[in-house]
Amino acid sequence: MSTADFEADVVVIGAGHNGLVAAAYLARAGKRTVLLEARDSVGGCSSTVDFSGASVNICNCDHITFRTTPVMEELQLDRHGLEYLEVEPNQVNIPWDGGAAWPIMHSVEQTLDGLALTYPHQVDAYRRYAAAAVPVARLVLAAAAAGPERRRLLTTVLSKGGAGARRLLGWSRMSAADVMRQFFDDEAVYAPALATGPVVWGLSPELPGTGLGALTYAFRHVAAVGRPRGGSGMLAASLARSFASFGGELRTSTAATSIVVERGRVRAVRTTSGDVIATRTVISAADPRRTILEWIENPPAGAGPMIERWRRQSHQQGYESKIDGVISELPRYKQLDRNVFDRIGADPDVASTMIVPSVAAMHRAFLDIPEGRVADRPIFFANIPTALDPSMAPAGRHVFSLETLFTPYALRGGWTNSDEPRRWLDRYSSLLENRPIDSMTAWRAMTPDVYESDFHMPEGHATSFAGGPLAALRGKPRELVRYETAVPGLYLCGAATFPGAGIWGASGRHCALRLLSRE
Repeated sequence: MSTADFEADVVVIGAGHNGLVAAAYLARAGKRTVLLEARDSVGGCSSTVDFSGASVNICNCDHITFRTTPVMEELQLDRHGLEYLEVEPNQVNIPWDGGAAWPIMHSVEQTLDGLALTYPHQVDAYRRYAAAAVPVARLVLAAAAAGPERRRLLTTVLSKGGAGARRLLGWSRMSAADVMRQFFDDEAVYAPALATGPVVWGLSPELPGTGLGALTYAFRHVAAVGRPRGGSGMLAASLARSFASFGGELRTSTAATSIVVERGRVRAVRTTSGDVIATRTVISAADPRRTILEWIENPPAGAGPMIERWRRQSHQQGYESKIDGVISELPRYKQLDRNVFDRIGADPDVASTMIVPSVAAMHRAFLDIPEGRVADRPIFFANIPTALDPSMAPAGRHVFSLETLFTPYALRGGWTNSDEPRRWLDRYSSLLENRPIDSMTAWRAMTPDVYESDFHMPEGHATSFAGGPLAALRGKPRELVRYETAVPGLYLCGAATFPGAGIWGASGRHCALRLLSRE
């Protein structure tokens, strides 16, 4: 190794929200912490950027699981500009086949009131679902908060115990569709849960092992949905300010090129700027596959099995896209009766709207991904962030976001000059009484190839941990559920590690606390 240009106690690679969380906890503990970010700004997919005179979110703006962690309080994020706006109703569901729009509220009883006005024959079914699923959702969140240590996990599971633990085990082996069919017989009510569960993970809801994806409604009754004022990126901005307040050093536009290993352990990190940062500890919040297969320089013999295991694994390609634009009027859905929402005191404009086809159509769309095709009726996730937070656009204008699921990275014919994104806007508009899309002066499409080129996501996909609490109890794979790799001094955190995807932050916190406990 050449002479080091800098020294640090810890180098964290990747300033997505988990990397920021880990770095802030380490700096708070007095560690000389350097945080490297390849892009010129922090946050990754949790960012908010300027577009066409407004602020738009790179990915979805609804935060649920992050608010179940103590990160906001422990890192004093409110002092650094983070303020959450409550989203209620937290979701509106619209079936492609013409059924009525219905809301999910934080309160189970209010949700039942909405169903009584739209799908009265499913009220008792939803009540049974909530009674069964809410305890399981509480258990999953408690297990995630407890961390990956086997003893603490077991204590948490046993203390919650009972039917919740039994269902956790049983449902984890089932398909999410079969879990929901235990309760419901109308897909208009249960299909949206599958779209926000397994489909968001890139999987068909008919696949065994996706059963915990049926908890998506229950999570919304356990935890409150919120959006940071100013956009999702305010979370990353507040984390960066917290990190700086504890003395941490952030280097943007500086990517890691290799993790130097000498005499069997981490010794340094090389960067694109040509610097060598001497350190005995590295946390990678970047893609674990790239970290393990591309960055480790001179890996020790003991890391061989781990490296070979990752080399054998196939990498999932990206399957999500997002359109952003600025419009001058709010969408009016043909299937949404505002009298229903008025009667339960809910404003449908502030909620994210799931537009879903049948379960069979979801499964077909999943099977079409290897063929490079997008469904005729795609799975849409639409929201208007400015309906809740007008500060994100000029007066009289609204930010419009449309996420489209099962849009393959390897699109037939390629994404360049493809008509697909424009087709989604036309398909979406067919559900409306008005044409707000016609008022868009500019719009952009974030397709999987763009996520790859602009956000360093291999093949447009950010690897997400899908093992759940049971994988953490088993302790395998160790680098994803215990954060420690087979290379001494190298740790992993991020969405690929326990407890998993979305804006959660628990992985970064647990990884940092585990590292600190080793000293």
